[in-house]
Amino acid sequence: MSQETTRRRVLSIAGATGVIALAGCLGDDTTEETPDDDHEEDHDDDHDDHDDHDDHDDEGADERAELAEVRVAHLSPDAPNVDVLVDGDAVLEDVPYRAVSEYLELEAGTYAVAIQAAGDPDTVVFEEDLEVEPGAVTVAALGELAEENQPFEPAVLEDDLSDPGEDARVRLVHAAPDAPAVDVTVDDGELVLFEDVDFGEAGAVEVPAGAYELEVRPATEDVDGDVVATFEVEPAAGTVYSAFAVGYLEPEAAPADEPFDLEVVVDAEADAADHDSDGDDEDGHEDDDGYGDDGYGDEEDDDGGY
Repeated sequence: MSQETTRRRVLSIAGATGVIALAGCLGDDTTEETPDDDHEEDHDDDHDDHDDHDDHDDEGADERAELAEVRVAHLSPDAPNVDVLVDGDAVLEDVPYRAVSEYLELEAGTYAVAIQAAGDPDTVVFEEDLEVEPGAVTVAALGELAEENQPFEPAVLEDDLSDPGEDARVRLVHAAPDAPAVDVTVDDGELVLFEDVDFGEAGAVEVPAGAYELEVRPATEDVDGDVVATFEVEPAAGTVYSAFAVGYLEPEAAPADEPFDLEVVVDAEADAADHDSDGDDEDGHEDDDGYGDDGYGDEEDDDGGY
């Protein structure tokens, strides 16, 4: 591809902080008679009731603001199915490779997190205190137990679940141990979505809803590396996705026979009424399993390596 090709880079890098707006309900008195003393007393009582209601709402908002949403992604290709324990209690069991759990609600604080082979408490692959702050995070198990390419190490990824409006937000997480840094483009390199994303790194962009063919390339200065794999995706408006690059470019020489692929999951969906215009189901999407099975992560071309 000519280096003179003009490329359009997506500049709307996701990083905005979601804001929760709460509106108190105020009474509407349509009586036009001149209020007497009794009515004024009743009105004062009603006003006090509404103040109490608003205080209750504020307390609820404060409680929600102190909660963390935590999920786990098993992205270590040579690790067995695992159990995840929090403060000694199993919260997830027999989690297979490439699985991404639902979000679990926890109060903000510090927890003892352990990851062990499923049903085998003597085989602990990770055990550490994890500080959880308010907000949404993904705890991703990255690397390999064999450490042939990358060491095994969980990473905590901050999740932006705010509504992207009429666009879709897509985050790329590089979790393929034997792959170098990558560029991701569409339209034969005309549109650059991600540049120089290395193992363990993540980046997010917002794009118009629609169908795309993602082109994965080794990272180069001019974003013109050879395309080694393509994936068809069709992000929907108002939806937030994570795309995990997983597996090995050369699985035959790797600790596990897991070929390079793209695992795309839905992180959050906006109110379907705000964005549904195509006659899909009541959720505004073609499927409701949250894992993007319809057309996501389907690899069309892989030449086996860089």
